[in-house]
Amino acid sequence: MNDKNPVEEYLAYLRSVRGMSDRTIQAYGKDLAHFSAYCENRAMDPLKVSPRELRGFIADQSAEGIASVSVNRALSSLRGFYRWLRRFGRRADDPSQALRNLKTAKRLPAFLWEGEMADFAELPDRAGILWPLRDKALILAMYSAGLRISELASLTLPALEGDLSGARVRGKGDKDRYVFFSREGTEALAAYLPARAARIPGEAPTERLFINRRGGALSVPGIRWIIAQYAERSGLQKNVHPHALRHSFATHLVNAGCDVRLVQELLGHASLSTTQRYTHLDMERLKNTYAKAHPHGVRKRNTQ
Repeated sequence: MNDKNPVEEYLAYLRSVRGMSDRTIQAYGKDLAHFSAYCENRAMDPLKVSPRELRGFIADQSAEGIASVSVNRALSSLRGFYRWLRRFGRRADDPSQALRNLKTAKRLPAFLWEGEMADFAELPDRAGILWPLRDKALILAMYSAGLRISELASLTLPALEGDLSGARVRGKGDKDRYVFFSREGTEALAAYLPARAARIPGEAPTERLFINRRGGALSVPGIRWIIAQYAERSGLQKNVHPHALRHSFATHLVNAGCDVRLVQELLGHASLSTTQRYTHLDMERLKNTYAKAHPHGVRKRNTQ
C-alpha cells in the first residue's frame, strides 16, 4: 500500500475519533502491515480480499508457529479494519464476518496458596520498607475483600463500616457491591488509620483510604509498585501482582467449599462463567485425600 493508504487512514481514525492509545494503535498497525505484506506477496488487493483469502492468511500465520493468542489479536485488527471500510462505503461487505477465533489454551490465573498468602501479608512487618502499617492494611484489604486494584485505589473513608468489617465499593460498570474484610484485615486497618490521620494535610484532605507519604491519594500505579516491592522480597517463584491477590481470594473461597454464585457476587462478576475458572483445585491435596480415603489408593504393606 502507498502513502495515505486506507490502513493509515484507519489508524488515524482510531487515534482522532476513537481516542485509542498509541500502544493499541501500534499493535493494530503492526498486524495490518503484516497482512498488507502477505497480500502484496500474493498479488492480492487487501481491499478486495474474500473470506477464503483471509482464512489463508490465518492458516499461514498458524503454519509459521505464531501463537493462537497473537493470531486472534490479528483477527481483531482485521475485523476492525473491514468494519471501518464497510461503514464508510469502501466495501459493500465485510469478509471478516466469516472468520472465527482460534482455540487457545485456558490459563489458570496466578494465585497464592493460603500459607503463601499469609506469609506475603506479613512481609511489611518483616521487610521494614516503605510504610509497613499502610502496606499491610493495603495487602489484607485487597486480599480479604477480593478487590480489583482500581476499587482499592478509589476506596474512601466514608465507604467503610464503622467497625471496619466491610465497605461499599464501586466496581466495573459503576455497580456498587458490599465487601467484607477478614479479622486480620480489620485489625490492620485499625492500626493504619491513626498513622494515616497524622499524615493528612490540613488543606483539602483526601477521603481516599490509602494515601502516599505526602498525604495524597495513592494511585493505581503506586499500588502496583508497592506490591512489586514486596513481591521482589517474598522469595516466591510466582508472578505476584495486585490481581493475584484477588485471584487468591476467589481460589481460597472456592477450595473451602464456598458456593460459586456467592463468590461471583463477592467479586462483582457479571458472568458466572468468569467466576468458574476458580474451581481449579490443589491437585496435591486432592491426590493425598484420594490416597487416604480410597481402598485402592494406598498400597498395603506386604506382611508375608
